[in-house]
Amino acid sequence: MLTYLISNYRIKWPSIILLIVLFINCKSNENTIDLYVGKGHEDVAGPIFDNIDEALEEAKDIRSKDKMNPITIHVSQGEYYLDSTLLLTPLLNNLQIIGQGADKVTFKGSKKLELDWKRHSDHIWVSKIPDNTNFDQLFVDGKKQVLARYPNYDENGGHWQGHASDAIDPERIKGWSQPIGAILHAMHAGEWGGFHFVISGIDENGQAILEGGHQNNRTSAGIHEKYRMVENVFEELDSPGEWYMDKNSDMLYYWPQEGVDLNKDLVEGSHLKHLVDIKGDDNVPVKDVLIEGIRFEHAKRTIMEPYEQLLRSDWTIYRGGALFMEGTENITIKDCEFRNLGGNAIFLSEFNKGALITGNHIHDCGASAISFVGSPSAVRSPSFQYREFVDRAKLDTIKGPLNNSYPRECIADNNLIYRIGRLEKQTAGVEISMAMDITVSNNSIYEVPRAGINVSEGTWGGHIIEYNDVFSTVLESGDHGSFNSWGRDRFWHPDRTIMDKMTLENPNMPLWDAIHTTIIRNNRFRCDHGWDIDLDDGSTNYKIYNNLCLNGGIKLREGFFRTVENNIMINNGFHPHVWFKNSGDVFRKNIVMTDHKDIRLQAWGKEVDYNFFTDQESLLKSQENGIDTHSIYGYPKFLDPENGDFRVEQNSPAMAIGFTNFPMDSFGVKKPALKALAKTPEIPDLLLTSDAEGSKAVTMDWLGGNLKNIETLAERSASGLNKTAGILILAIEPNSIMALSELQVGDVIIGGEEREINEILDLRQIIQAHNWKGSLNLTVFRNQKSIDLRVPIKK
Repeated sequence: MLTYLISNYRIKWPSIILLIVLFINCKSNENTIDLYVGKGHEDVAGPIFDNIDEALEEAKDIRSKDKMNPITIHVSQGEYYLDSTLLLTPLLNNLQIIGQGADKVTFKGSKKLELDWKRHSDHIWVSKIPDNTNFDQLFVDGKKQVLARYPNYDENGGHWQGHASDAIDPERIKGWSQPIGAILHAMHAGEWGGFHFVISGIDENGQAILEGGHQNNRTSAGIHEKYRMVENVFEELDSPGEWYMDKNSDMLYYWPQEGVDLNKDLVEGSHLKHLVDIKGDDNVPVKDVLIEGIRFEHAKRTIMEPYEQLLRSDWTIYRGGALFMEGTENITIKDCEFRNLGGNAIFLSEFNKGALITGNHIHDCGASAISFVGSPSAVRSPSFQYREFVDRAKLDTIKGPLNNSYPRECIADNNLIYRIGRLEKQTAGVEISMAMDITVSNNSIYEVPRAGINVSEGTWGGHIIEYNDVFSTVLESGDHGSFNSWGRDRFWHPDRTIMDKMTLENPNMPLWDAIHTTIIRNNRFRCDHGWDIDLDDGSTNYKIYNNLCLNGGIKLREGFFRTVENNIMINNGFHPHVWFKNSGDVFRKNIVMTDHKDIRLQAWGKEVDYNFFTDQESLLKSQENGIDTHSIYGYPKFLDPENGDFRVEQNSPAMAIGFTNFPMDSFGVKKPALKALAKTPEIPDLLLTSDAEGSKAVTMDWLGGNLKNIETLAERSASGLNKTAGILILAIEPNSIMALSELQVGDVIIGGEEREINEILDLRQIIQAHNWKGSLNLTVFRNQKSIDLRVPIKK
């Protein structure tokens, strides 16, 4: 530090001597006080405690006498069961809790269950549970077990790993001895997240009376008719690994999985919702706390706790998590693991400044991984539901937040996140709402039911989303993206004519809440069930550049001041939806592989030009709309697309429109231990309509099959066709996606998604338009007749 000050600020020697004296004095006053928890500390000088609670009490006692010196609690290898939530207040500022490693030190929100198992039936065992024991997650030999459910758990079963339309049909309910207390999980009718209910009674028609459903902010459409799952029903305990607790009799029923020894294996039940709370306020915050090298697991579910509406976004949320922070400054959560949690993992609520969440491994959790959520009290003229609004005459017109109750200048960096949202579906790997200047960087996020990264509204922007690898998203929902945002801020109104009028009269109104530009750059996104980047209703003040979009393209719906440039959209393109006359949007210097998919535009923004198309037809279509005047088309000359390197060669025609290469090896986690665990997205086959010489493509490799156009009379005759058209399947690789489908060698593809297919170009256009659905409806000609097939296009 001294060298830096001297070299950069040319401080003179008298000042240097004074700085050295001050530096030495400061260091001498910072004598770390070491406390130790657990075994293995026999040779240390400091006090040793059996558990973390005792160490924290000692730290409080020390801090009451010594306000200055840092305290470090060293936690040795072991499993530490928490009787209650650990609470860190401003009395414990300048504290470090350091474990020997997340693979060695575990804090658990569960209790060991001392059980006396007896056989109940051929497969089911039963035991009385101890008095005052209440848990909603069961673990046997460290593995999470399945609460008795219908339909049964199937890892590849889609929504909730198995769903059924008759989950709570009266005929099924008739077979339940105790329907009250059963839990229904159901998707929103539009697949915009999910709902959770408890059955509180049965009416005179045998229908379930439901309580709950507060976990989603778009309630008008109701629940999905098909995507439903019910659990906590004794009669549905019908497969290995399932359990049921009868709270009336305090009896636990369990069907052991193969290999379980009930006489030896550890049985645990979660009993805490939060494992650690770090709580102060903006006037007296908790400061300078580090938690490092600890695994956190076994927190309870929170689906039936009170939820809050996140303004007019589609979200409601439980304000809590296994590690909860509120009223803090400079808190670091580093190199920890969060797993087997019933709800949110890490939750930063209201005032938090300078938090760093880094190097963590977060997986197998019921809700979101990392959430930055401010207070509605900081929002000027807030509204809380899609059709709710504040009258224009009553709107607060001052820009920015009203108070300090929001996260700002926080970082989520270098975290590995997957298999979250296992229970709740309106969730994200990283959720941002009512916050400012949040950086989300170098994270790998995948296998999630909804968005990997979600920004719920424009308040107050300034976020940086960079170098993330986000894929396998929107797996159990729809109409969403790997990155998703809304912006139903003060300018936004459910009546489009009123919104148009307000924004024309006051062009800067959209920036009252989105006061800082949010940047999305240098990320790799892949969404097979929506858009790679989805800026939905009202999303405003974004700059999006240097992103590799592997499947779903980029969507911009009604909003203002978005600049999208120098991105690559593989097998897809640009989706401008419902633009305003004066949107100020810019789309330039991008590589796109389809025509623009515009819907209900009043105008084409400030600029749509200087883009590179991979086919002439798409370019001409754009130019007919009066845009892309200086755009060109051609063969892009990607360097190594088979291995995911979509930089272009120096002589690529894409360079002529100003496109510049960006790194293809910097996506996702960098921490070596996490990078070794992290998955990467499947690299798609290019769906180009011409080859490097400009000739029309007549062959195609797709889903492990080799295809070619029907071009000759001999091919037509051999296939029994009535015209020289269609696509012949020449070969299919063993164990490929096509091999697992009903397609066969010799089939001729003649139609798809209610459209005639004459050549490979037609099939590619259909794939580009419909691949988000995960399967295609194709018609093939086989044995002199047409056959309709539904062909999966993803494993």
